[in-house]
Amino acid sequence: MTTLQASAPEVRDDRVDPVARARDLGGINPRRTARTIGILILLTILGGIFAQAMVSNRLISFSDAALTARNILANRSLFELSFTVYLIEMACQVASAALFYRLLRPVNGNIALVATCVELTGCVIKTLSRLFYITPLFVLSGPPALSAFNPDQLRALAILLLKINDRGAALALAFFGVSGVLHGYLVFRSTFLPRALGIAGMIAAAGWLRFFYPPLRTPSFTIIALLAITVAAVEIFWLIVYGVDEKRWRERSAASAVA
Repeated sequence: MTTLQASAPEVRDDRVDPVARARDLGGINPRRTARTIGILILLTILGGIFAQAMVSNRLISFSDAALTARNILANRSLFELSFTVYLIEMACQVASAALFYRLLRPVNGNIALVATCVELTGCVIKTLSRLFYITPLFVLSGPPALSAFNPDQLRALAILLLKINDRGAALALAFFGVSGVLHGYLVFRSTFLPRALGIAGMIAAAGWLRFFYPPLRTPSFTIIALLAITVAAVEIFWLIVYGVDEKRWRERSAASAVA
């Protein structure tokens, strides 16, 4: 006689530790991720200060094409190095944007995704603008393809390209302002990062929004930049030294996973 045994139905146990579920679904170490973000933001800022303040601003004079041409050609290696640093700066910002999404997703996945996409859009715009930064070096080197232009015309073309780079970088700042406000809001709502950090982040990022309308001159770039760097320094310090409240992050991640 053959005995047929009905297989017992699979019993689903919903009594799972939400923190353990968040650990399985999250797949990241939130404190280590926060510290990595802090390091990447620091590298982004240092790269921008070196390439912009220490190289570009010293070599380029938009009111004197001849002086700019002489400076670039006399400091060719430094100018090329600044271009490389600009690219490294953008690579660090792209990486920090991706990690910020993973860190802030438990707060509100939709807003975190929008913030990341907007920031990446700014990164693309700024990276493409850097092509106009390095191109004047080739123009001023006198390639055969430009032999029809006289030196004054080549210098004028170089200044035009540098101005396009400058305007493109300014446009990218507007997108960074939007993403910064959204990131600040998520930090404010997170409970695993200080609320004051989120408020300061929103205020600092709001200043970059004026670059959506170039004629708007208030507040000045210097004021916005100083405020942004100050807030970023505090944020970097907190992320690297303290990271996040891991227990609260996992609780938020668990609640998000269950929802």
